[in-house]
Amino acid sequence: MPRQVDYEDRRRRIAEAVCTLIARSGMEAVSLRDVAAQANVSMGAVQRCFRTKEDMLLFVLEHISQRVSERANQRIATASTPQAAATLLSHTLAELALLDEGSQTQARVWLAFITHASANEKLAAVLHDTYAKLHELIAWLVRYGQNTGEIPQHLDPTREAHTLLAVADGLTVHVLAGHHSPEVALSILRRHVDHLLQ
Repeated sequence: MPRQVDYEDRRRRIAEAVCTLIARSGMEAVSLRDVAAQANVSMGAVQRCFRTKEDMLLFVLEHISQRVSERANQRIATASTPQAAATLLSHTLAELALLDEGSQTQARVWLAFITHASANEKLAAVLHDTYAKLHELIAWLVRYGQNTGEIPQHLDPTREAHTLLAVADGLTVHVLAGHHSPEVALSILRRHVDHLLQ
């Protein structure tokens, strides 16, 4: 009896292989042959999982977008005790900015996809959806701070979320470019959050 293949597991393995290649050598390094070698599967296996290279890249972007969102939501869900809104907001923004040492590979991959999406409508659509969800999460945290009395009521959560998400995203780029250290980037994020509390 032929062995059954877990295609979802294989697709995730291939996605991780693509991320490794992009982090190491850029988007140009993603060929079916190199992806197959990195994932330790045959080229035929890659082609059975994804009809085209674009399908593969779309899956990878959706995969990492989901991971970024899950990390941010998990930060909120695993708070052992009710935390101050400023603390939750700072920690969530730090997760989104991918500033810790273990996230640097993911940050390089994220930036490569953002660059590539400027010329690819399907990738741009996935990014648009991802940013919309992250924006809503941050706006919810601002409203939470207003409900606890930490953040002034006159502030517009939607507008503040736009600013905070743009700052977090920009700091990802600055850290990757060596303009700021992760520690300095975190302090900048905290200053922006503290400004909301005044």
